[in-house]
Amino acid sequence: MVDITRWMKDFEAALEETFPGRLEFLGLQGSYARGEAAESSDIDVVVILDTLSPEDIRRYREMLKPLPHRELVCGFLSGRAELYAWEPAELFQFCRDTLPVRGSLEPLLERLGDDAAAAAVRTGACGVYHACVHNLVHERDPEMVKGLLKSAVFTIQAACFRRTGKYLRLQKELLEAAEPQERELITLCQRAKAGELPDLDGASALLFAWAQRLIQEG
Repeated sequence: MVDITRWMKDFEAALEETFPGRLEFLGLQGSYARGEAAESSDIDVVVILDTLSPEDIRRYREMLKPLPHRELVCGFLSGRAELYAWEPAELFQFCRDTLPVRGSLEPLLERLGDDAAAAAVRTGACGVYHACVHNLVHERDPEMVKGLLKSAVFTIQAACFRRTGKYLRLQKELLEAAEPQERELITLCQRAKAGELPDLDGASALLFAWAQRLIQEG
C-alpha cells in the first residue's frame, strides 16, 4: 500500500520544483481521499496551476516519470481560469470529491448549490442511460457495466444531496441514505470493485430502469 501522506509531500515538492510559485491548488480524489484505498487503487490527484499551456503539460508528464508508483497516478490538471469556467454539473461532484492538500475550492463550492446538483443528476442519468443501451445492443461488455455502476454512484451522491442537503463521500454513509433501488446499484458497484464481474443483463436492466426514472422525473 502507498504511504499516501508521504507520497503527496514528495509530489508537492516535485510540483514546486517544476512550476515554482505557480501552484494554485493541490488535492486528492478517489479511494485514497476517502480512506478506502486498496493495494491497486489509483492515486487520483488534482493539480491547478495559475495557467496551463501545452509546454506545461509536457513538463508535468516528464515530472511524473521518476516518481514512485507512477503507474498508479491519474487525475486532473488544469489552469485556474478554465476550472472556474467549468460546467457546474461537473464541478458539483468534482469539488466535493476533492480532499484539499494545498489551497481551497471553497470559492467554487459557494456557487454550486441545488441547481448544480440537479444538473449533475440529469447529466449523470442521461449518460448512464445512453451508454447502457449502447452496451446492451452493441458491445455486450461486462467491464463497461462496471464503469456505469461507478458513474451511477456519483449521480446517486448528487441525488442524495438534493434530498438531504448533505454530500456523502463515503459509500457506507451513502448506503444508509440511499433509496432501495440506489442501494442495489451501490452494492453492485462495491462488488464490482472487489473483483466480482457484474451480470451484464441483470445489472444493465437495473441501471436502465434507474436512469430512465430519473430522466422522466426531470
